[in-house]
Order: sequence, then C-alpha cells, then structure tokens
Amino acid sequence: MSDKIRIALVGAGQWGLQHAKAFAGLEQAELCAIVGRTEQRTKARAEAFHAPYYLDVADMLDKERPDLVSLCVPPGECFELALRVIEANVPLLTEKPLTMRVEEARRLVQEAERRRLFFSVNMMHRFAKPVQMAHKAVMDKKIGQIVFATWRMGQQGSCLHHPYGNMLETQCHGLDLMEHLCGEMESVVAEMTDMTAKGFTTLALSVRFKSGAIGSFVGTYDAPDNYHASQRMEIVGTTGRIVIEDLARSYSQQRIGHETASVWQAGLVNDEDRSVLHSLNKHVRELVRCLAAGEPPPIPGSAGLRALELGYAAIESFETGRRVYIGQEAGRVDDNRTVYSS
Repeated sequence: MSDKIRIALVGAGQWGLQHAKAFAGLEQAELCAIVGRTEQRTKARAEAFHAPYYLDVADMLDKERPDLVSLCVPPGECFELALRVIEANVPLLTEKPLTMRVEEARRLVQEAERRRLFFSVNMMHRFAKPVQMAHKAVMDKKIGQIVFATWRMGQQGSCLHHPYGNMLETQCHGLDLMEHLCGEMESVVAEMTDMTAKGFTTLALSVRFKSGAIGSFVGTYDAPDNYHASQRMEIVGTTGRIVIEDLARSYSQQRIGHETASVWQAGLVNDEDRSVLHSLNKHVRELVRCLAAGEPPPIPGSAGLRALELGYAAIESFETGRRVYIGQEAGRVDDNRTVYSS
C-alpha cells in the first residue's frame, strides 16, 4: 500500500455523499474513484472530491486498483457488486443490510473468509459515544448481570419496495446493538402491522437471550424522528441500569438503591459526539486504521449477516405465529416450535 489508503466509493447517492465526506476528512486516506450509474451526477460528485469517475465497477477495479471499496448502493443491488469486489480480492466496506437475502449475505461472508479478506459492514451506531459508554459499563459489570433490555426506534418511512423493509433495513441497527450490548439472542416472537398500507411499517418483538435475560423491541416507520426520544434503549441489570436516548444524544447510568444517576450529554461545541453522522466518521477512521495496520475490521461483515438472520427469524415468527429459536437444529426442539437455523 502507498502512504495513503486509496478509497474507491461505489454509489453517488445521498448516503454515498456521507461516505465521501467521511473518507475525505481522513489524513491517511484519499478518494481515488467514485462510481455511479448516472454520468451527470457521478461526474459532479467526483469533481467535488477531486477524484476520477466511473460508470462501471469492473473498469474502476482494473484501472484504479484501490486499497478499499466503500459500497453505498440500494440493498437490492449490493450482492452482485459486493461479490465482484470480493472476487477481485479488494477489501470492502458495505452498507447495511448486506443484501435482502440471507443466502446471498452468507455467501459474501464465506467468500471473504475463504480469501481471508478484510470485509466490514457499516453498523456505525456501535461508534456512538453513548453506545461505547454502555458497552464499557456492561463489560466492566457496572450494572451486574443483565436481566432485561428494551429498544424503541421510530422514523418516517415506507416499506412499499419490500414489505419488511423496516425490519431488514432500519431495525437491523437495533438488533445489532441489542446483541452487541446484551449478548446473543436465543429466540424471538414477533407482531407486525401494515395498517397504514405501506408494508409492515411497525413491529414489536419479544426476545430471549442465551444468558436468560429477556427483551422487548419496537420499531416503526409511523412515528417521525423529531418526536422526543424517538430512539431509546434501556438495559437493566442486577445492580443498576443504563439508558441511551437518540443514539448519540445522551447516556445515563444509575446504581440500584441510589436516587441519583450519572448523565453524559455532549457539550455545546462537541459536535462530533452529538451527531449520529459523526458515528460514521468515527467508524471509517477506525476502519482505515485497522486496514493500514493489517488488523481485522472493527465490525466484520458477519455482523451484517447476523442482523439479517435475526430479522428473518422475526419475520418467520410473525408469519407462523410461533416462537422462533435461532441457530438450533430442528431435531432438538419439539413440534410446537419453529426453528430458524443460522
């Protein structure tokens, strides 16, 4: 590799713009190419970031030979492009969800692992300051053994392109954070509604973790994110609790038996920790550091596969009206249970 990590960005849409800004802000990286579908938009984006533009991924890979490809395309288009990058043995960062199909996501992970290739997914909310504080508190046993956790996240949207778009494309963040902070889920029971005629826009899950803890999970496209505390996560343990609001806005920790809590909120000029978008900046900064150092990615592609598996387990529970046990063999459970094998 050269002194700077050469980044090729695939996707000239709005989220691709955020990736471009994030990588352009790193001293140790440079954008070597931007790939898009529409020449006018792609050329304008490339000129704004002083990079050449391409309309074909294979052409770009052959001519630019980037150190990393950042893939920001709609999930329905991700699989073939991601597989092409992996088969070219080029390190890859992709947006979530990896694809809309578990089999495709599993193949991407397997192909990358077979090549021992650097492959990451942008579950960027792990880098939000409150989430990092919560993770440290859980690892340090500051709230004891986790007993239950709750997740709620709302924003306006539509599932017209896929009936379970909210579950798979947006609430994958919640599934990822629930396991990141509370451990692996064992089973799920789901209810979903399409009463607003926009697909299954609101969902409620009841989950059991392998540790014995339980959790509740509500995700909706029917409540805007400008409602107060549109996102909230609470984790209660045997010796205390943690509360996260709006992912990056605030964190509180309280010990059982104490009437006061420790609260973190970003300072007036601390824009980085206050902004959800800056979680992306922090993720790509660490990702580039890991790539340059020859270390594994901070969030492996397998995390994207896991979130997709959990999402489809919830969908199966809703469609069958049964509890779905995750990752068990069918012969190990009775006939009254539905099994989703990862």
